[in-house]
Amino acid sequence: MKNLLLLIPFVLVIACSKSNEKLSYISNEESGLDSAKLDSLDSFLESAGSSSLMIMVDGKIDHEYGDVTKRHTVHSIRKSLINSLYGIAVEEGLIDTSATLEELGIDDINKLTRQEKQATIADLLKSRSGVYHASGAVSEEMLLNMPKRGQYAPGEHFYYNNWDFNVLGYILEQATNKSVYQLFEEKIALPIGMQDYDGKFTEIDGEDPKAEIPETDGFYQKESSKSKYPAYHFRLSSRDMARYGQLYLQNGNWNGNQIVPEEWIEVSTTPYSITNRGYGIAYGMLWYVLYPNENRSTKSYYHTGNGVHMLGVYPSSNMVLIHSVDTENNYSFHKGHFYQMISMVFDSFK
Repeated sequence: MKNLLLLIPFVLVIACSKSNEKLSYISNEESGLDSAKLDSLDSFLESAGSSSLMIMVDGKIDHEYGDVTKRHTVHSIRKSLINSLYGIAVEEGLIDTSATLEELGIDDINKLTRQEKQATIADLLKSRSGVYHASGAVSEEMLLNMPKRGQYAPGEHFYYNNWDFNVLGYILEQATNKSVYQLFEEKIALPIGMQDYDGKFTEIDGEDPKAEIPETDGFYQKESSKSKYPAYHFRLSSRDMARYGQLYLQNGNWNGNQIVPEEWIEVSTTPYSITNRGYGIAYGMLWYVLYPNENRSTKSYYHTGNGVHMLGVYPSSNMVLIHSVDTENNYSFHKGHFYQMISMVFDSFK
């Protein structure tokens, strides 16, 4: 992928004010969902400790559970959120995905090698940079699977790499001279009428065990002993995340305005790295992809957060699925509950 700017028609949308458009509703009869099974789903969510869930069909709310207005830290879903900002920046000519780390002047605390500096922005978007430097907001599970420095060349191997994701935030901010939170408000939240996101952000010391999650729309998590580049966390309500998912389901178009380039969404949800062949799961660019196989004829895509949050886009069902858990406090919902929730949602279709 050389320069995606060549693939995308130029359309620039400038948002001047927040839309007051409210999401509308559709009945279970119209959508084809079974109301009795949805009642069982709600009972399960309550017992498991879910915070909220939303199912949108045909662009309308079919079912909701819990407080869909409450903001939560969405963890790794942050990656799919900046996917849109990259698509817009590429379209505007601010970012060339073929640019290398060396050309961008990217380095870190423990110096990058010449080979590592040949990784491109496209490699980072696919999480195939080959840079295995320490980074912030990394889980124990991620560390267990982390290759050794220099083990793979750029573009050669997929590893779900927070260094790549964190550096992408830095590159975007350098190219636009704005924070990711300001960009998200201007380019996404305002144009699609998000109701609970105002772009307020702060920072925390991720190495301080007493650091608390702030009541803002986002926060940088700095871990200065590991890397120069902080993680950027978003806090979103389920109803705002549902709008974001619907934007992608509509191929980046909102009320006739092309917010995110359609070609960018297609390129981003192309399966570049097979992560689970048995279930037909791959990684695209900041999205997981359920690719067509012997069990399904169409593609869908999603991202999870901390194994319990869900942002799912299912074009064949014309559905968006959102699930949130209050991970900022003690919670009981776990990955087993998560997979059961997914199964119950799809079982609700008559």
